[in-house]
Amino acid sequence: MLPYTPLHHLLLRELEFPVIATSGNVSDEPICIEEGEALERLRGMADLFLVHNRPIVRHVDDSIVRVMLGRELVLRRSRGYAPLPLQVAGLSPDLLAVGAHLKNTVAVSVDGNVFLSQHIGDLENQEASDAFQKVIASFRRLYGLNPAGVAADLHPDYVSTRFAQKLERPVLPVQHHYAHVVSCMAENQLEGTVLGVAWDGTGYGLDGTVWGGEFLLTDEHSFRRAAFLRQFTLPGGNQAVKEPRRTAVGLLYEIYGEGLADIPGLPLLDAFSRRELQVLLRMLSRRVNSPVTSSAGRLFDAVASLAGLRQRVSFEGQAAMELEFALDERSAAPPYRYELLAVPDGLQQSSMKQGGTIVVDWEPLVKGIVTDVCQGVPVGVVSKRFHDTLAEIILGVAGRVGERRVVLTGGCFQNRYLTERTVQRLEAGGFRPYWHQRIPPNDGGIALGQAVAVSRQKKGM
Repeated sequence: MLPYTPLHHLLLRELEFPVIATSGNVSDEPICIEEGEALERLRGMADLFLVHNRPIVRHVDDSIVRVMLGRELVLRRSRGYAPLPLQVAGLSPDLLAVGAHLKNTVAVSVDGNVFLSQHIGDLENQEASDAFQKVIASFRRLYGLNPAGVAADLHPDYVSTRFAQKLERPVLPVQHHYAHVVSCMAENQLEGTVLGVAWDGTGYGLDGTVWGGEFLLTDEHSFRRAAFLRQFTLPGGNQAVKEPRRTAVGLLYEIYGEGLADIPGLPLLDAFSRRELQVLLRMLSRRVNSPVTSSAGRLFDAVASLAGLRQRVSFEGQAAMELEFALDERSAAPPYRYELLAVPDGLQQSSMKQGGTIVVDWEPLVKGIVTDVCQGVPVGVVSKRFHDTLAEIILGVAGRVGERRVVLTGGCFQNRYLTERTVQRLEAGGFRPYWHQRIPPNDGGIALGQAVAVSRQKKGM
């Protein structure tokens, strides 16, 4: 670390050797801000505690930023960035937006501005839930807010959504991926119609399935699902998120059925015992605890597993990150094939307006990856071909839909190569791409999207 307070300068001057610093918290819990809290929650993790008598008002994590396309892109918006406001035209006053379940932030609308909180984190335990409520209480005091309405995610079981329902205020639900798109539109000051590409790990869809590979055509007040990635099943549900090998099996099952167990030379099969694989195949055949998803994030996980990079993860996005970092940018191998299919009559999954819908069929892509992996093609080449294919898919859908302004949002666009390649291909195709800068593309930007989406909807009533 570099010293950024007078106290740091005094300490590091005496040490005269490099210091590595990490946040004072257990994984998935908020940072400790009180001495007694630190001594209790971090007991046994640190040899010594350096304490002082200056109170800490609120927890604020370090911000995380990547450089993409020559400019900053904030992945975690906290110290130094929050709660800097974003001015939004036509914003409804006195709104509270409670954000998503993962990478949570909250937001309030005051005098035409949206104030987005510092990173709170994943609402997976009581400590995180308590921190979430403290931030909301602090924001309400700081801005004198008595919310007339509360914007929340459509998912009924999110901690943030359940909290909103207890506030005795009108709860205004916003679909997760629409909030992503609106967040990016607000940051780029876009109005009118855009094609929003919202790719992430998971979000509650209007049809009750897990969305995550979405192309949403928006207007001023609504959206429709113009296209989505072909769905596949996740054996074990949430357990598949922790085990990319399960996601890979679910993906292959859609193509090969139980015959996937007989693919010669597939490294994935070495990640299971015979009994484990039989249990998963039985779950898939009977659709037991095997939800369907269109998630691009899970597609990344599956490809990382097929390539032999990662079969289990210890943190969210680990498999996708390893697939990105394995990429060989020098490879000239062409993209894999894919297909764009029209949804048959009776299976339309449009949202607030009727219209044609496209399904992106990844089957040729996955078959190509299986062939390459079984033939020993280097992982870096497989990764680049996969990433290049995703960029071509976005270009292909944009061409089919016909909207020239394309918004790139969702956790998948934390990936530098995917974002840069997609922007380059869209610009070469005559489209106008937009992406994030100061607002995270991940769920840290959801609260902003919720506040703006609710304002739009009210304006259109």
